Amino acid sequence: MPVQGQKGIVVMQFDAVDKKLLSMIQRDFPLVPEPYRELGVALGVPEEEVLARLQALMESGVIRRLGGVFDSRKLGYSGALCAMNVDKERIREVAGVVNSFTGVTHNYLREGFFNMWFTVLAPTGAKLGEILDEIRERTGIREILTLPSENIFKIRVNFDLD
Repeated sequence: MPVQGQKGIVVMQFDAVDKKLLSMIQRDFPLVPEPYRELGVALGVPEEEVLARLQALMESGVIRRLGGVFDSRKLGYSGALCAMNVDKERIREVAGVVNSFTGVTHNYLREGFFNMWFTVLAPTGAKLGEILDEIRERTGIREILTLPSENIFKIRVNFDLD
């Protein structure tokens, strides 16, 4: 699947089954007891091949996450966008700490004083505070800019692979 392109850039190449599989899991993932078998039937391949292809796509980084998306507020969760100032030589270390929490859904770098931004969800506001306190404790970074979620914006992005 990965192919060395111009200037050393890795380009992903997909066969027709990969393309159709990626389209299906983005738009029409079957909500049935055996979804991978059903995907296989639709694709004309065995369930084991669907699973192997998905595993390969995950290992290559094409698929970062395969799972449902829920409205966390309707489930009673609290969320926040957070930012920290992290010394460049500590980026990997601090990112590892932040990413170790299951409630962290995004973590990325930006230019400026607050250079590491992440989103975190927790079952309660108190638990959200506990997570941020633990991040402070484990990283030694005391100042975490915390912007509680007030409005949720979900942009559905489906990639057309044809």
